[in-house]
Amino acid sequence: MSTDTLRLAGTIRTAHPAVGEATLCAHCSLPVPSGLIQESAEHQFCCTGCHTAFAILHEHGLDSYYGFSQRREAPVQASGRSYEEFDHPTFAALYVQSLPGGLSRTELYLEGVHCASCVWLVERVPLLQTGVLRAELDVRRSLAVVEWDPNTITLSAIARSLDVLGYPPHPFRGVARADMRRREDRAMLVRIGISGAIAINMMLAALALYAGELNGMDAGFTHFFRWVSFALMVPAFVWPGRVFFTGAWASVRTKSLHMDLPIAIALAAGLVRGAINTITGTGPIYFDGLALLIFALLVGRFLQQRGQRLAADSAELLHAIAPSTARIVEQGTVREIPAEALLPGMTLDVRAGETFAADGVVVLGQSTVNAALLTGESRPASVQTGELVYAGTLNVEAPLQVRVEQAGETSRIAKLLYQVEESARRRAPIVQTANRLAGIFTAVVLVLAAATFGIKASFNAPHALDDAIALLIVTCPCALALATPLAITVAVSRAAGNGMLIKGGDALELLASPGTMVFDKTGTITEGRTALVRWVGPAWVQPMVLALEAGSSHPLAEGFRQAWPTLGTPDVIDAQHVVGGGLEGTINGHRVRVGSPRFVAASLTATSDVMTAALRAEDDIGRTLTPVHVSVDGELVAMAGMGDRVRDDARTALDTLRANGWRTVLLSGDAVDVVRTVGVSLGFADGQAIGGASPEQKLAFIEDAKRRGRVVMVGDGVNDAAAIAAANVGIGVQGGAEACLATADVYLTRSDLSALVELTDGSRRTLRVIRRNIALSIAYNVVGASMAMFGLLTPLAAAILMPASSITVVLGSWYGFSFPRKDRTPPRGSRTELAAPHVLEVAA
Repeated sequence: MSTDTLRLAGTIRTAHPAVGEATLCAHCSLPVPSGLIQESAEHQFCCTGCHTAFAILHEHGLDSYYGFSQRREAPVQASGRSYEEFDHPTFAALYVQSLPGGLSRTELYLEGVHCASCVWLVERVPLLQTGVLRAELDVRRSLAVVEWDPNTITLSAIARSLDVLGYPPHPFRGVARADMRRREDRAMLVRIGISGAIAINMMLAALALYAGELNGMDAGFTHFFRWVSFALMVPAFVWPGRVFFTGAWASVRTKSLHMDLPIAIALAAGLVRGAINTITGTGPIYFDGLALLIFALLVGRFLQQRGQRLAADSAELLHAIAPSTARIVEQGTVREIPAEALLPGMTLDVRAGETFAADGVVVLGQSTVNAALLTGESRPASVQTGELVYAGTLNVEAPLQVRVEQAGETSRIAKLLYQVEESARRRAPIVQTANRLAGIFTAVVLVLAAATFGIKASFNAPHALDDAIALLIVTCPCALALATPLAITVAVSRAAGNGMLIKGGDALELLASPGTMVFDKTGTITEGRTALVRWVGPAWVQPMVLALEAGSSHPLAEGFRQAWPTLGTPDVIDAQHVVGGGLEGTINGHRVRVGSPRFVAASLTATSDVMTAALRAEDDIGRTLTPVHVSVDGELVAMAGMGDRVRDDARTALDTLRANGWRTVLLSGDAVDVVRTVGVSLGFADGQAIGGASPEQKLAFIEDAKRRGRVVMVGDGVNDAAAIAAANVGIGVQGGAEACLATADVYLTRSDLSALVELTDGSRRTLRVIRRNIALSIAYNVVGASMAMFGLLTPLAAAILMPASSITVVLGSWYGFSFPRKDRTPPRGSRTELAAPHVLEVAA
């Protein structure tokens, strides 16, 4: 080492008014604990990690690292991981890219990166490991790009080297895509801002020119303002307006007519003609209309792009549904790793109240699992050793150890979300039809403009070019393009005010006429939470039940607490929780048990005649509801039926939809008996209340029903997401999972099903407004084109008429009666909380 390096990296003692003399670590320069100071050693270290890193750098001649004025701000704490999962074929398929010559490349997120010294050190990894060809670090994103020869070194060995240096690596994905999107959005917003600023200044110059024409402005000032307008117009074309010329050129190269083509021709013709008139000092210049046109079109394009991304994002929702990290068990120790690094064969440690990060088999423990996210089953199911559990589902009661079978993109939930994405893509024919119509419109406009110019030029008409430009401007697709989206925008805005979030006009159009409406049960027809539906027993038992359930996180315990929120609870002695059974304890000298019938029956010594008769009569408990029995001192004294309550307005809303021509079907993953009972109570016909349907079966049912007509799917969970995406219109209800929200065409923020009635009625009214707007736009284009072709319309008049037509469409949409504004304040006496259960109290 050099003298300077030794001064920086050696044993340094410094005086400090607060801590006195301190020994600093030779690697990270942090104080060394007194217990780690070795008096005879040349260098001192705050931890073994720093000692190891220092030795590696010194051994490979990388002492220049200590010449940086700023180095690590924390000790090196190597995790000690083997990183064997980085060598697994599944990991390679997800994160490793093959390069020419048999080389490999990957991107890794590194912990602990903060300064230039980190960059220097990471990029010296090729000097530490034979076979590593390149290592580059983006310090801002902590992103390391590594290239290596897999025949010489494994990725796990490279990862261990980075870990020893104090930069634990993790798989890196998704961030690059997000950064790209942010850059695109930022660039578009900058274009919109610049075009808007130019348009405003252009209007000020145009206002001066228009006022000058009326009041006889001096020719010098007129000439000045015309050149100012031209100077403002050029940057508007060069930057914000360039996107239209790019699209037009792509249309020409691919030989497919696109709406950008007539826009680009009109803009170019207007600019050329305006420039000529500016130079010659004669004729109109059109620059104000062109600037406003660029600004309006850019705003519309930005909103369209943002909407089109929603369906494409469905596959990324796996990260929101499944946990981002997981605990794995290795050689008796538990450590946390990113969920992306999970591989088959690993053992997960999943505690009560946590979500499973992968599909797997239970190898230790027993518990109950809430799988409503995937299956729609409202009641938690018991699981034990040897049984399957799935990513995204909830471990309710007790810790489990699970051997990973499928993780990440191969898990069941990921496959469902992939089906969601595929179903969304199959809607492309609608877009293709719109593109064909746009192509026809574009072709007609171009032919008419060319014919107008050619015919008039052959007769040496003085205004042949002006008439062609007027035709291109007056038939600009603004009015026709606004006819539908503006009516939809107003309708969507007003619907949002009424608690209905609508993503697109195709949903409104499809909902305007009746078809088949398919409903999920759990969380859609019902409230989606466990509640006390039936109670059989005396009231004096209820405080005892609450006392035992007070500390439990089980959904059944929450159901009891919601049903009896004002009851006091006595003290419990020797409370015990039996996994898969229930709770027991001593209350006021009595031994009380609350739980499953089998658990309670194990301690029974007697059952009163009243309870025996009640057990025979209450056949719903145990068949369509989850039974909970209560015993006191070995005698069965009460029982409860826990279930998912039907929404209060469900029957009224369903009857109204049926009266309006909709065919209704109940399709649920819940138990067949439960679904059949709910279906009968809500008036579903025979064969239209289907239970036990898996997510895959729901998707198949929707696909089959679509062959016979229009289908609307209403649901709330990931188990419904694929069916929602496959339906002609998907509707997500309040409380649904994020995947359902992202894939649904409509999302209801209200819990009442009457919103569906308002949605279908409002869609029908919106369609009438759209048809009226289209008729007005077509009439305007026909009249305007005719006037331009016959020389009755100058480019200036066309520029004035173009926004006038748009204003007509705006007014027609704004004052069209689609979704009326409503006061969303709940009426007095409405039930917004859990309704009181049906209670049958039996004398003790």
